Amino acid sequence: MILNLVLDIGNSRTKAAIFSKGEMVGSSVFTNLSVKEIQELVEEFQGTEQVILSSVASVPSEIGEYLEKSFATCLVLNSQTPVPITIGYLTPETLGLDRIAAAVGAHGLYPEKDLLVIDAGTAVTFDLIEKNGQFLGGNISPGMRSRFRALNDYTQNLPLIQEADQWPSIGQTTEEAIRAGVLNGMIFEIDGMIDLLKNKYPGIQPVLTGGDAGFFERRLKNHIFVKFEITLIGLNRILEYNVEKL
Repeated sequence: MILNLVLDIGNSRTKAAIFSKGEMVGSSVFTNLSVKEIQELVEEFQGTEQVILSSVASVPSEIGEYLEKSFATCLVLNSQTPVPITIGYLTPETLGLDRIAAAVGAHGLYPEKDLLVIDAGTAVTFDLIEKNGQFLGGNISPGMRSRFRALNDYTQNLPLIQEADQWPSIGQTTEEAIRAGVLNGMIFEIDGMIDLLKNKYPGIQPVLTGGDAGFFERRLKNHIFVKFEITLIGLNRILEYNVEKL
């Protein structure tokens, strides 16, 4: 049985996963990815012969060389890589690879639905995929911690604070006011975007992912699916799609 290795190198950490017949059978998170760590993961899952790599930055040469030499198929994702959806973005070369992968993953899981993929992390991205597999584009805004940090960085007197499990609708201290403004604002933004798209796509399915997905999941009024591994699922689907074309 041939297994797939999926590597998603982000700004602060790398997510790695092993897939067998479309199902994720193992995963790890690394702060600083090394050849040794990849080797240990592959040794744990014998039969790993195909790999896809997505990275927001340049990949260390030793990792690239190891992947090229050690796997029968090595796919490095870029804007030219064939994918099983249609990209309708006007500047595909600037479209984040994580957004492409998440869109592919969502469409593979819910192929009969119009989709709004919401990734709540350092930034919040909203991406619209029609049920016919057409990626139409989306929106990008600052994520939760980016908003808290911006208020502290660009003002003289506002403190840097963090999220909390509970906060008032109307703050009665500066700390409460910041927390209520940021968190209520993000909830209104996410729910508002879903409501806006429901006017054109009545059956649209929102899919929430990203590091802050769990925080917002229970606070939104709209019904959503949460799929933390949607990007990894999409990367594996892109790998399989390209292998099928060989």
